[in-house]
Amino acid sequence: MIARTFGWSFAITVLGLLAALLYDGPSGLVLVAILAVLEISLSFDNAVVNAKVLDRMSPFWQKIFLTIGIVIAVFGMRLVFPLLIVGITAKLGPIEAINLALSDGNTYAHKLHEAYPMIAAFGSMFLLMLFLDFVFEERADKWLAWLEAPLARIGKLDQLSVVVALVPLVVVSAYFADKPSQVMVAGVLGIVTYILVNGLGELFAEASEDGDEEGDEPKARSGPNGLALATGKAAFFLFLYLEVLDASFSFDGVIGAFAVSQDPIIIALGLGVGAMYIRSLTVYLVRKGTLHEYVYLEHGAHWAIGALAVCMLVSIGTHVSELITGGTGAGLIIAAFVSSVIRNRRVTGREESPGGDKELQSSNM
Repeated sequence: MIARTFGWSFAITVLGLLAALLYDGPSGLVLVAILAVLEISLSFDNAVVNAKVLDRMSPFWQKIFLTIGIVIAVFGMRLVFPLLIVGITAKLGPIEAINLALSDGNTYAHKLHEAYPMIAAFGSMFLLMLFLDFVFEERADKWLAWLEAPLARIGKLDQLSVVVALVPLVVVSAYFADKPSQVMVAGVLGIVTYILVNGLGELFAEASEDGDEEGDEPKARSGPNGLALATGKAAFFLFLYLEVLDASFSFDGVIGAFAVSQDPIIIALGLGVGAMYIRSLTVYLVRKGTLHEYVYLEHGAHWAIGALAVCMLVSIGTHVSELITGGTGAGLIIAAFVSSVIRNRRVTGREESPGGDKELQSSNM
């Protein structure tokens, strides 16, 4: 399974390192390797959350996620998007923005950093909405029960996540942003994008399950019928949701990459290799059923997303080190994994002990 799932990642790694060597010699190869490791370390929580969504999609759409999706992720978010942002903020045409990136890396990086508050506002609001919708929903399994239980209770208030997300956005825009109106608009667009894409995905998923789209009987998740379901509107919006989610995660990585190199080609190669591993890891988690076996991993990933959203908001007013954002996310996921292992051993012990079934039932009530 390792070779089958990560085969494309291994191939892209070889091609990426070879391209870096031909483009910029040994130093380029080293920089691409560093950027790839940076991307993987900062985006593991992205893989866990993606896996939860990808689990609802057929193998066909999992391949789309790994092929077309990676093209969008590498060339769209890691190469074209920064050029687009620089072009808009500096009022440059596409050709001028490309020439600036290739001929004057320092100015290009400076222009991108000038646009970062708007980028961070959009990404932080999208991720914060994702986190809030998770913690405000009632769940059978709770990792931090002392905190998640009361949050689920107050989450019954309609549209609470929108209200909670808007409060820090207003505060940051009013008191910490150099361009408050632009930051506010970008943040609101992040919230609107999340509501729209997530809402459409859930709408068409429910319609497909009920057979409402074609007037047929409900379709199964696997087999030919599952494939037909995955090629419908529900699968498309789930795929779109994953791409926007990946974009929100990549904002910090793209900006932070300029601390390693200011060459857009090197950055695209390094982050692209890392992004490929994150996508392969997402598929691997789905096929191994890891999220079902380690039930708190999803919780840890969402808490890591919440921490990343807060760090992105804070970074609008002051610099936040990538070590803090990456370290906090990794720490939360590791803690969730350890908690899952402890829980599994405790459950196994109860099942093996006399009267274990009754004990297990009473513990789940």
